[in-house]
Amino acid sequence: MRIDILTIFPEILEGPFSQSIVKRAIDHQIVEIHLHNIRDYSTNKHKKVDDYAYSVGAGMVMTIQPIADLIDKLKSERSYDAIIFTTPDGIPYQQKQANQLSLFDNIIILCGHYKGIDQRIRDHYITHEISIGDYVLTGGELAAAVITDSIVRLIPGAMSDETSALTDSFQDGLLSPPVYTRPADYNGWKVPEILLSGDEKKIEAWKHEQAIEKTKTIRPDLLKN
Repeated sequence: MRIDILTIFPEILEGPFSQSIVKRAIDHQIVEIHLHNIRDYSTNKHKKVDDYAYSVGAGMVMTIQPIADLIDKLKSERSYDAIIFTTPDGIPYQQKQANQLSLFDNIIILCGHYKGIDQRIRDHYITHEISIGDYVLTGGELAAAVITDSIVRLIPGAMSDETSALTDSFQDGLLSPPVYTRPADYNGWKVPEILLSGDEKKIEAWKHEQAIEKTKTIRPDLLKN
């Protein structure tokens, strides 16, 4: 898989992609992640990428020219399965979207800033508009990092145990059950006896029951769905 991220602050993304599973996936050539500075494509002599909106109100808007030129350049080199715009007014991001995106070969992620991007970019280039929550960030870089991490960890070979991702929260519509490790007794706080029984069927039934109870308490909306 190849992921191209378009941003005016590429430095923000260097840290998240230099550690853990994403770095390992890059090192093992499972995924390519390319950061592109939108300012490099601006024809403005000062490399400006924003301007005033055609309306009354505060805030600047990312201009169409450098973004369009950069996307056109990338599309001339390869075909893309998705061109994503990270925006608070996008579709709420869920695990099922991460599962779908992880099957793609080439993805572009455009990081928004200011009051957003010229609507014509959204109309003519963007295929997916994604929000990672009902709140506003300074820019779309952190959202791009979240989306990238959620995708990469699902690609075969990225994780040492590929079955681990299949038992994460939300994969079956439920939150994950509680987990425990050694020692079995710490200051009198004991691991549930069922987990020490060795009876896999009973343990799986217990985990499912616990997942339902946890979901019912914390995220009852998931059960409604």
